[in-house]
Amino acid sequence: VREGEEELQVITPKVHLTYDKRPFSPNGLEIRIRGNGCASVWHYGEAVRDLKGTARTLDEARGEIPLEPGLLSRNGITVLDDSGTITLLEEGWVRQRSQEAVDLYFFGYGHAYEKCLRDFYHLCGHTPLLPRFVFGNWWSRYHKYTEQEYKDLVGRFEEEGIPLSVAVIDMDWHLVDIDPKYGDGWTGYTWNREFFPDPEGFMGWLHDHGLKVSLNVHPADGVRGFEEPYKEMAKALGRDWEKEEPIPFDLTNRAFVDAYFQYLHHPYEKQGVDFWWLDWQQGTNTKIEGLDPLWMLNHYHFLDSGRDGKRPMTFSRYAGPGSHRYPVGFSGDTVITWESLDFQPYFTNTASNIGYGWWSHDIGGHMMGIKDDELEARWYQYGVFSPVNRLHSTCNQFNGKEPWRFKREVHDTMNDFLRLRHKMIPYLYTMNYRAWSEDAPICQPMYYAYPAKQEAYQYKNQYFFGSELMTAPVTEPRTRGLNVAEVKVWLPEGVWFDFFTDTVYEGGRSLCMYRGIDKIPVFAKAGAIVPMTERLSAREAAENPDELTVRVYPGKDSSFTLYEDDNISLGYRENQCVKTEMRIDWSGRRFTIAPSAGNLSLVPAERTWKIRLHKITAKDAVVLVNGQEKKDVCGCEGTTLTVTLAHVKPQDCVEIILPKETDIAENPVLDMLYDFLNQAEIAFGTKDAVYEAAKRNAGNPAALLGELQAMDVSEKLQRAVLEIAGAR
Repeated sequence: VREGEEELQVITPKVHLTYDKRPFSPNGLEIRIRGNGCASVWHYGEAVRDLKGTARTLDEARGEIPLEPGLLSRNGITVLDDSGTITLLEEGWVRQRSQEAVDLYFFGYGHAYEKCLRDFYHLCGHTPLLPRFVFGNWWSRYHKYTEQEYKDLVGRFEEEGIPLSVAVIDMDWHLVDIDPKYGDGWTGYTWNREFFPDPEGFMGWLHDHGLKVSLNVHPADGVRGFEEPYKEMAKALGRDWEKEEPIPFDLTNRAFVDAYFQYLHHPYEKQGVDFWWLDWQQGTNTKIEGLDPLWMLNHYHFLDSGRDGKRPMTFSRYAGPGSHRYPVGFSGDTVITWESLDFQPYFTNTASNIGYGWWSHDIGGHMMGIKDDELEARWYQYGVFSPVNRLHSTCNQFNGKEPWRFKREVHDTMNDFLRLRHKMIPYLYTMNYRAWSEDAPICQPMYYAYPAKQEAYQYKNQYFFGSELMTAPVTEPRTRGLNVAEVKVWLPEGVWFDFFTDTVYEGGRSLCMYRGIDKIPVFAKAGAIVPMTERLSAREAAENPDELTVRVYPGKDSSFTLYEDDNISLGYRENQCVKTEMRIDWSGRRFTIAPSAGNLSLVPAERTWKIRLHKITAKDAVVLVNGQEKKDVCGCEGTTLTVTLAHVKPQDCVEIILPKETDIAENPVLDMLYDFLNQAEIAFGTKDAVYEAAKRNAGNPAALLGELQAMDVSEKLQRAVLEIAGAR
């Protein structure tokens, strides 16, 4: 620090600040940064070109919408202006700050994007750990359900073998058709007994079927005379209850806030409500300048939801920087279009640039648009590889998201992907812990890992889904005749394995990929370890399973630590958990599951482990448990070797030793090409000609391309064939 009467300088290895000690001005405040891949200078008041953050809502979006600023930029400089917000006092209440204050946060991190995010979390608070049930499938629909209709719906999902973990009940749980003298019925706190004659029994039934319960609230109209909780709340706040004096919604009144929770929420939680869906859409103004009522709702609902020691959570809209402290986010009511689907992956990934990692979208789109079965299938597929998978739709008798309402191929795809979501909960829950402990949002743009690569910024819908997987959702219709949709994908350097087919690709290139209705491009990196489970029911979604299926991919030394805890409490803050490290020693052709560490009472006393070693040439392996060899535990299907071990204790050490000559298996190119051409609805002569050309030019994609061009077949057919022929 160098300070004189007229100038202050602060110099660090990365930043040089110069300030003339007068009111901020462009020529009086300058900050230079160097290193981290950038050398830039910022003067006060200069606009910043950043990589964007997120937005408050997607209500009525038909595609792309403007995004608010984020913390990351390619030139290494961003500025967050916090001057207009309130002050949160040590005692927990709020007050308006000085109108003269200029409160800026300068981020000069160059291309050290992840370091920037970690410091932002350190400054503003970490993303809290979410309860385990959050990572299953949520069912929601704006619909006048009766108690019996909802039970029948859950029963049908169970018959279909489709797991759910959360039952959301939209606003028609409460009285909606009210006397006009009270206003409209959007705000309500009184059960509609015609629809739900026994609310406590109904929610108990849902709990018995393994589902958590969330009710929608639109709190803006306060509490009016027709409400069941009105009298007690009016007395508590000194209102004339006999004259039905309205109680306005006022978050600047501490007495109102206390009564709001005591009379309007806690009684319903005793009945069985697990968490609330806060649906605030009434702007940003309160009696305190700078106090956003949405932020206030999120903050105090989050604190209140953890009052009994359980893990707190909210389900609400985004209220600006710092909202990552109050997950989960409800993104709003999108229009059902391909353009809306195409925008959501980018929107979700980019939200990580402001630290907001747990968006929940209306999967399938919310309203208007047209019925398009293929669009719905693709949206479901994206939902499974998004932070929170919540199906939702508007109040229209034809706009339901139940899979059995769609064509058979779409119905089957929806079912398969919804089951896949629950299979992935062990992986997702570990990524939940990673988001808290390592400040790493689950969905990350490609430029986090590859900031110097131009492609990392060009492929906006491609992202890392946790530490092991990379995803590029399908967001456009299939090509007629070929029956596959095109996705442009960038594969970074290295080896990548298709999560659904095990096709292996060499990286360091961009290419077009083609997928039928039952798949999207999802890739496991070389050395990936992905813990999953076959325990799929709603009840099992919230528990640590007694069966684990671990996908293991060859090609690189690596490790993965499975995280487990009690799934509901704050014990994770005190390291009350179990960690199980799994390691690939590819050079030594060995896979190890180390003894679990931590509070072992939190996990089953015994487990069945299924270790699936993908895309390898080995047909057998030596399997050791605590050094003792296990016989007849290996099975081979194609290029996947499966080791099944029952009655494994948490303290046990499992080792799988592959033959030294084990390698990554080759792609069955001609078989793959035959399957693709067989399903394509194109001329039989074209199929024959393409297939024969592929056989003649096996292993020589360039020569094959020449023949395909000479045949005058479509460019998409050429690219689809070459993706298969040149996969590795």
